Amino acid sequence: MTPTVPPVTLARPPLALSAACFVSSFDRFAVTPMLVLIAVDLRVSLATAVAVASGYFLAYGLSQPMWGVLSDRFGRVRVMRAALLGAALTGLASALMPELGTLIASRIVAGACFGAVIPTSLTYLGDTVEVSVRQRALSDLMGVMALGIAVATGAGGVLGDLAGWRVVFIVPALCALVCALGLRALPEPPRARIGGLGSHVGTVLRRPWALLVFALAFVEGAVLLGTMAFLATALQHHGVSTAVAGLATAIYGIGVWLFSRLVMRLSRRLPVWLLIAAGGTQMCAGYAIVAAGVSLTTVTLAALLLAGGWSFMHSSLQTWATSVAPQARGTAVAFFAASLFVGSAASSWAAGPLAEHGSYPLLFGLAAAVAVPLTVVAALSRRRYGLLPPEGAGGQPQ
Repeated sequence: MTPTVPPVTLARPPLALSAACFVSSFDRFAVTPMLVLIAVDLRVSLATAVAVASGYFLAYGLSQPMWGVLSDRFGRVRVMRAALLGAALTGLASALMPELGTLIASRIVAGACFGAVIPTSLTYLGDTVEVSVRQRALSDLMGVMALGIAVATGAGGVLGDLAGWRVVFIVPALCALVCALGLRALPEPPRARIGGLGSHVGTVLRRPWALLVFALAFVEGAVLLGTMAFLATALQHHGVSTAVAGLATAIYGIGVWLFSRLVMRLSRRLPVWLLIAAGGTQMCAGYAIVAAGVSLTTVTLAALLLAGGWSFMHSSLQTWATSVAPQARGTAVAFFAASLFVGSAASSWAAGPLAEHGSYPLLFGLAAAVAVPLTVVAALSRRRYGLLPPEGAGGQPQ
């Protein structure tokens, strides 16, 4: 049985939690440099093979409310362990699928299972870390996720070239099994008792600030996660190998790790809305550069700028999400994550035909254009939220 402890204040994420987030990030991003290999091996078009990624992202996002409610009712650690066991089984099944339809189905289930890990981890930190230092703890966890992204996009591409795309699905599946066992020792934090499902979810959805944060997450997911998946395919379209394309985009993960260290320091001195503005500016610049021309240099620079955008903007938005409905924090964070990944799934699906025809300047140019209003609305809204008294801002000190 998972141990329960009195309220505690953590300074940094527990090792077992960090390892689970690393594996979840690896699995989510490893498929990006694999899309061309999957398309060739299964003899389908790239636009069709993109469903392997978009289906995963969609299931990852749509499963979030379910995991949030379950974690509020049954506990954070219990939910993560069960989900990791499911992810291990479906990940291994993905490596055995003989054709695209069954591969997509297995990846959808894997995405739904892995979808429990990171949002529930964020909720765990929300339960155990004081709000005044929460962004630093979340940035620390984001750094671990970034390493998973870097390894997935870099080593994943090399591994795919050497051993095939099926091996890339086996590795995180086995790691998920190890993490499920490792989480047994993680103490279960206390949580508020919840009533009926409808009233519990309504506690979140009746808050205007929560709805705004969810909407911002949807657009951020569409602009950043959904579109960024095509940086590697853009290079492959120009004749770059899978391994080299993966290594070029791996700078994103390295950049997130580095920028998250910087955000941890700056969050002590700068207002949150300014961090959001800085992140959005980097996102705009990154996509504008690669829209002007696709090359190893521009893609690498764009990946680095997008890493800055994610570190500054996303860490600020997810910290915001942990405070908009403190009585139902797990559900609120789950809806936030759902919005993020449904947005990424929608944009990756919509961008598939553009990628198939090599229209990458238009694809990245649209992303740069949408990033502008996203940045303005997010920064101004967060500034106003920070000026409200605690009661108007969702019950948490600012």
